[in-house]
Amino acid sequence: MAISYDHIMSLKSEGIESSYGDRETMLYALGIGFGRDPMNEAELPFVYEGVNDPAYLKTVPTMATVLQWGGGAMRDSGINYLMVVHGEQRVQLHRPLPSAASIVSDERVIGAFDKGAGKGAVIVTEKKIRIKGTNEPLATLVSSTFARGDGGFGGPSTGAPEPHPIPERKPDGTFETTIEADQAFIYALSGDRNPLHRDPKIAKMAGFQKPIIHGLCTYGTTCRAIITNVLEYKSEAIAGYDVRFSSPAYPGETVLVDVWKDGNVVSFRARIKEREVVVINNGKCTLTA
Repeated sequence: MAISYDHIMSLKSEGIESSYGDRETMLYALGIGFGRDPMNEAELPFVYEGVNDPAYLKTVPTMATVLQWGGGAMRDSGINYLMVVHGEQRVQLHRPLPSAASIVSDERVIGAFDKGAGKGAVIVTEKKIRIKGTNEPLATLVSSTFARGDGGFGGPSTGAPEPHPIPERKPDGTFETTIEADQAFIYALSGDRNPLHRDPKIAKMAGFQKPIIHGLCTYGTTCRAIITNVLEYKSEAIAGYDVRFSSPAYPGETVLVDVWKDGNVVSFRARIKEREVVVINNGKCTLTA
């Protein structure tokens, strides 16, 4: 089914309820690379619930992207999901994520941009997450999906969100981390079970030489690098986290995260050491102070 502009712009889901606990919080942290050194006590609060201390466990801010995974406004979009890649992801945190909560979300399509027949389409969605019962705002997510096989539907070609500009000066620091060979299998357990990231046959059907890592796993990996190297593990200092996905990464590769710090904004990009390919660009980590 081809994209219908009027139909896709009408898509929304409201009042979707779910809950998560310490298991999901720790599993997400493991999926983006926390806890690899069991003797690193600074990382323990992300992957260990502590003993008799409910406030010990900390939540990675980018976990907001996997809360209530799947379904939602895009369920009946008609796009070819085999040809879909993540374009951009923006997260605004209204408060630090609790390590366990019952939540409610509302999601809607806020933009559909036509790149032309054979050139794909960009679909932009907004999800607002709040605490169940109190309706306290928790996070607002704006996500763009690049549907490579769905251009030429007659929608507008301009007006998509503009990416954050990276400073032109030399990076203030570069931090090295890795995407482990089995990381896609761990990360998938946080919600994104797309076989593109785990099944070699499906990956080849989609045009990749082998399974690619989830874009949002690379996104979380860069957040881990900033938390550990820039923020001294003070993850609660992050109020926003925005990126543009520019190229896929593969499990087993080494990621170099370049950062620039200007006041309460940490700009960043991520490069693959083995291939010198930028996989995440226009990164903007907004700090509370």
